[in-house]
Amino acid sequence: MSGTGLLDAVRRRLAESGAEPTPARVAAALRAQGRLLGDAEVLGAAEELRCELIGTGPLEPLLADPKVSDVLVSAPDRVWVDRGAGLEATDVTFPDAAAVRRLAQRLAAVAGRRLDDARPWVDARLPDGTRMHAVLPPVAVGSTCLSLRVVRPRAFSVGELTEAGTVPPGGEPLLRALVEARVSFLVSGGTGSGKTTLLSTLLGMVGPGERIVIAEDSAELRPDHPHVVRLEARPPNQEGAGLVTLRDLVRQALRMRPDRLVVGEVRGPEAVDLLAALNTGHEGGCGTVHANAAADVPARLEALGTAAGLDRAALHSQLGAGLSAVLHLVRDRSGLRRIAEVHVFERDREGLVVTVPALSWAPDGFQRERGWERLRSLIGGGR
Repeated sequence: MSGTGLLDAVRRRLAESGAEPTPARVAAALRAQGRLLGDAEVLGAAEELRCELIGTGPLEPLLADPKVSDVLVSAPDRVWVDRGAGLEATDVTFPDAAAVRRLAQRLAAVAGRRLDDARPWVDARLPDGTRMHAVLPPVAVGSTCLSLRVVRPRAFSVGELTEAGTVPPGGEPLLRALVEARVSFLVSGGTGSGKTTLLSTLLGMVGPGERIVIAEDSAELRPDHPHVVRLEARPPNQEGAGLVTLRDLVRQALRMRPDRLVVGEVRGPEAVDLLAALNTGHEGGCGTVHANAAADVPARLEALGTAAGLDRAALHSQLGAGLSAVLHLVRDRSGLRRIAEVHVFERDREGLVVTVPALSWAPDGFQRERGWERLRSLIGGGR
């Protein structure tokens, strides 16, 4: 029996037994195939099977790298990682397309989700916090596509973000003042621009006596703070019951005496509930939102509010009274994530809310723009 055939036989034996594939059971299944195997051969095969049946297979070394934020599989021989400087091809490969599919389906099962021909895609969170997304053929042409986003167990300090170039030199006092003044703000940017990373760091600046209640679709925010309550949405089960939406969580969070209400990502009708909360005494609330530029945030929120049944005038009224600033992140061609601009919200002549640049990125620190005086008044005037 070839090495591949041996491993396939062990896979079948373990699957049929239904037992947890512990290293001891994997080794026993190997020896049960009737081949005389040395200790080194058993250990090598056991480790390979353990990675596939328990861990993340060939991807395990990549996910263990502390610099890796994303692992992307687009084909058995095309595996990419992001270490903070854009995507890099790796020499990691899978035996075939079936191996990628097996891994995606097993990870989905671990997350309590279904992934098969009837439901060919899944978006879920693994027990260790890793965010996974997978699409099966034929929807994904040629091979299963698997995307894994690593959620690190701790938030970065603002010093680490400054060293990495996300925060410009001298930017820490201003960000700290923004948080301490209980200014309500949003962090905007595109996918992978570092919104969650920056927001986690900023929440770590909240006073230790304050209670932070976080509502998220997928629990990714992990601020370094002693009093954090984290709520996570839940998809329906296979019978279509048990759905818990982000909007449900925002409403529950309001009953949990939050000093800071946080919505991990505003992308649906929960925008209306967040704005309503920020207009009823919940200062210092914050969240993230996808947008191409800070100036696009009002239009983005308008679209979300309209979809939830809030008319334009009411939306802009609540937006103008409830939110004060937006920090916009970009990711340049080199992969560097940085705070490109800080805007404040103001009303135009028609009463609609627009953003005004207050700070912009510069290599030696934030450059003040025409909205600076407004921002300075929000954070305490003397800075």
